[in-house]
Amino acid sequence: MSQTQEQQSSNDPVLELTQAIDSGSLYQVRQMIKTLPTAGIAHLLESSPPRTRGVLWQLIDKDAEGEVIQYLNEDLQNDILRELNAAQVYELTEGLADDDLADILQQLPQQVTTEVLQAMDQQDRHRVESILSYDEDTAGGLMNTDTVTVRRNHTVELVLRYLRRHESLPEMFDNILVVNRKDQLQGVLPLRALLVSDPNTTVSEILSEDIHPIPVDMEATQVAQLFEQHDWVSAPVIDNDGKLVGRITIDDVVDVIRDSTEHSLMSMAGLDEEDDTFAPVFKTAKRRAVWLGVNLMTAVLASLVIYLFQDTLDQVVYLAVLMPIVANMGGVAGTQTLTLVIRSLALGHISPSNSRWLLVRELGVASLNGLLWALVISVVAFLWYGDVKISYIIAAAMMINLITAAVAGAYLPIFLKKINIDPALAGSVALTTVTDSIGFFAFLGLAQTFYL
Repeated sequence: MSQTQEQQSSNDPVLELTQAIDSGSLYQVRQMIKTLPTAGIAHLLESSPPRTRGVLWQLIDKDAEGEVIQYLNEDLQNDILRELNAAQVYELTEGLADDDLADILQQLPQQVTTEVLQAMDQQDRHRVESILSYDEDTAGGLMNTDTVTVRRNHTVELVLRYLRRHESLPEMFDNILVVNRKDQLQGVLPLRALLVSDPNTTVSEILSEDIHPIPVDMEATQVAQLFEQHDWVSAPVIDNDGKLVGRITIDDVVDVIRDSTEHSLMSMAGLDEEDDTFAPVFKTAKRRAVWLGVNLMTAVLASLVIYLFQDTLDQVVYLAVLMPIVANMGGVAGTQTLTLVIRSLALGHISPSNSRWLLVRELGVASLNGLLWALVISVVAFLWYGDVKISYIIAAAMMINLITAAVAGAYLPIFLKKINIDPALAGSVALTTVTDSIGFFAFLGLAQTFYL
């Protein structure tokens, strides 16, 4: 191996592992894997081609498999889990947190999920079933049932003795939850207050009643917004009767934020945020074919608009040269507005009370940009073809299309969300259809009026 190759290998763990596997140095690979944290092993699996993955998975310590699988994307998780029976799934996931286990079980066939639950002890099964009863994109689906609770009349000394009896405490443990005999949430006892208080002080004297419990049916994106606004590490989750059912921790909220960001980005191309980067060709092609078909239909619709003005194009051929400029400018301007609105909807910034102001603002922006670039393209068109008519036509068509793009970009996401269609998924296709069709129709329609 040359010096350059050695340097590349040391900087690229995937390349290093691939070379080690190709050379048959499986002991070396196993030792390399042992030096990585579980999240690092998961990242390595996701970054490797299918053949390398199979070898890597076989070399991971059995005790670490459950920790690794929880960090993998759903696509890769499914590829691994579908090869296992219920007993193997139970063995693999034993010891995982309730919410992480529930996320994995939701991807399995119902029969396998039932068998895994039956293999668990009654207490653990009840906890996981309580999470599975809620939608995965709600607070109930995010929460962990592993909580520490005390009563108002307990003393600090009693609470400390109670904590010492535990072999371990929940992760992200910053507050003890205070409940009554009906398990209704009464407040929270911050650890920082507990540790500095007199041992004879009662919980009721130092607890914080200024709490914002999360309803169990709140959407996950709203939960993330609350964590961002209040800088929480954890938050209690209650049912409709005010009864404590679990808590959500910041690590789960980070996953929600990451998934939401990836969803918005990937959906604009018709992709799923859980798609496997190294999925097989046929599987990837099948997934993308549907979205390409949808885009083909929208392209055909735009072409039909052009077909209506075929005679005009036959007589004024250079219209075909300038025509894409109008549609492209409308598409870019509309995408700017669309992206802004989709982001604002995800953050909860847009409501019926301010959507009108947003539209007026976008119309103002579109008008100013429309005037500027309509003037520029009209001068370019005149210098290009020496025809005053074409300058007026393309300037007017660009103004019309930019204003249309502003309206569509502002209101399409709001409308799609109202009819329960994901704006990130359908918004870009709908916008492209509108701006292309209106752009072609305005440009060719004006040309037909002036020339024929």
